[in-house]
Amino acid sequence: MTIKEACEEFLLYLGSVKGMSQNTVTAYKNDLGQLCLMQNIGLERQIETVTTEDLRLCVGNMSLMHRKNTSINRFISSFRSLFAYCWKFGYLKTNPALEIKTVKTSKNLPNFLTGAEVDKICSEPDKNPLLWKSRDKALFEVMYSSGCRLSEVVGLKISDFSYGFSSAVVKGKGNKDRIVYFEKDAQNAIKTYLAERNSRFTDLKIKNPKDFLFVNQNGKPLGRGGVGFILSKYSGAEGTNRHVNPHAFRHTFATALITQGADVRLVQEMLGHSSISTTQRYTHVSTDKMIAMYNKAHPHGGNKQ
Repeated sequence: MTIKEACEEFLLYLGSVKGMSQNTVTAYKNDLGQLCLMQNIGLERQIETVTTEDLRLCVGNMSLMHRKNTSINRFISSFRSLFAYCWKFGYLKTNPALEIKTVKTSKNLPNFLTGAEVDKICSEPDKNPLLWKSRDKALFEVMYSSGCRLSEVVGLKISDFSYGFSSAVVKGKGNKDRIVYFEKDAQNAIKTYLAERNSRFTDLKIKNPKDFLFVNQNGKPLGRGGVGFILSKYSGAEGTNRHVNPHAFRHTFATALITQGADVRLVQEMLGHSSISTTQRYTHVSTDKMIAMYNKAHPHGGNKQ
């Protein structure tokens, strides 16, 4: 079996048997594509001839290309899974990936926005409507109010919402459903946007409740890249003048809840984290924030003279 054939069968297995989302399968495909492009591997090489040293060389090449350690570790995880699959189903007598270790990564704290920055970017479409005012405002309010992942936001459909848009069921990682909630500002922004969308696209009136919530200027479902572009317009030089990526809203949502005293288990459930350790990153952010506030406000804090 060639590397190419093994990758194709493995990706099909992930999607059809394991039930992984299209985004997850695509991530594996991209990582394994990099493996196939390595000079010492190649698409047509027989997979049983790949050695541990070959894989170590691939990891070394990733480092020489100045890839982030997190990207290298994802690459390692992907080809480990491929070779484990091939060994499990008898295509390999031994697994050459077993001895490949991940590289050390620094524990970067999540990047979040201040309350003033959130207010500014959520109100930016009202003051400076660069693209589509009502849609963009609804988009920002939904991301901040719910803490949804980007893939969950672009996947939202009208049928996912409760009456009045106070909550919705989203499909998270591992195809796990969870309920997310929207406060009044988000609810009102969604209603205003849909009313305008219906008048703009008469053929897109909500006759089918499975319609995607967010669409582009042509009435097609808004993609991940589209959300990134919209945010870049409002958070760039023409807007808040601070680069904001879609995930910053999720980080800000979680940090705000932890700072206000929410139970970390509840926050874990609202974010859809499978591991509590992922959620606990936000407790460190909250602690650092409180220390900074203490040093600024306390009479003996910091370096006050």
